[in-house]
Amino acid sequence: MQIFSGFRTLVYLCAMTKNTLSWILLLLLASIWGSSFILMKRGMESLDGTPLFSAVQVASLRMSIAATVLLPFSLLFLHRIKTFRQVYCLLIVGFAGSFFPAFLFTYAETGISSGYAGMLNSFTPVFTMIVGAFVFRQRLTRMQVLGVAIAGIGIVLLMIAGKQLSISGGWMHIFAIIFATLLYGISLNTVKHTLQGFKSLEITSLSLFFVLVPALVIAYCSGTIETLQTVPQATEGLGFICILSLASTAFAGVIYNRLISVSSTLFASSTTYFMPIVAIFFGLGFGETVNIYQIGAMVIVLSGVFIGTKSKAGKSEVIQSEVQGVKN
Repeated sequence: MQIFSGFRTLVYLCAMTKNTLSWILLLLLASIWGSSFILMKRGMESLDGTPLFSAVQVASLRMSIAATVLLPFSLLFLHRIKTFRQVYCLLIVGFAGSFFPAFLFTYAETGISSGYAGMLNSFTPVFTMIVGAFVFRQRLTRMQVLGVAIAGIGIVLLMIAGKQLSISGGWMHIFAIIFATLLYGISLNTVKHTLQGFKSLEITSLSLFFVLVPALVIAYCSGTIETLQTVPQATEGLGFICILSLASTAFAGVIYNRLISVSSTLFASSTTYFMPIVAIFFGLGFGETVNIYQIGAMVIVLSGVFIGTKSKAGKSEVIQSEVQGVKN
């Protein structure tokens, strides 16, 4: 009986450790990705408003640099691909999870502020839930739906409270981010439900391997070389793009896929609930302000995340992920 009790305690401690790891990865990702919006903006224009790289150039350079850095790992892991279905799934992750959103977000930021883009990105958990339920037949509880609904209300309030953020674009800029969050939801569910046999670094490097050539072609055809040669401050913008590529795409991609493997899809997608908070605080350094209404909205968002990720379905998925994680 004592042996059984000790074993049960050990399992409980291991579960606590896994849960702690999930939250550490979540907050780390929120910090990295929350800063990516301002990095995209700084790649397109300098602090004094001087145009640097175009939206297409920033996105293509971001993908090219990240994929090139991870290329040695991609070549090392190519033998892990055994079936066409795995190729298909990795293509979905590469293009839906990285390539297309990179272009959609930079286009959006030509018309809206980086802080507002961070707020709109919080649609991701909603689409993750919808895709998981209708495509992958993932069972959802009322508490999960309630959590997403509460967080959604918080997001709307956060957007209203942040109305002082500059918005010069139209609905196309807003819908570009909404479409990008739909693609994120598809990619996240694909990783969770079809690529469990791959480690996080393998998924990130192999998925970016398939977007390397298209990214390089677009970067060249969009006049990136000419921009580097003719724009005096282009190297400044390139520096921000390099940080964006290495931190927000390559490094964060590995962390994100690891988070998916040790937690539920809803919990992993809730990264985007924290990102607006980080984006707003980064905006403080660029003249934006935070008021009591924004803080209140943040509390509502966090409450929704807590309720949604503590549901029974979420817990059972985490346990299932932990069993899968032993193989990884």
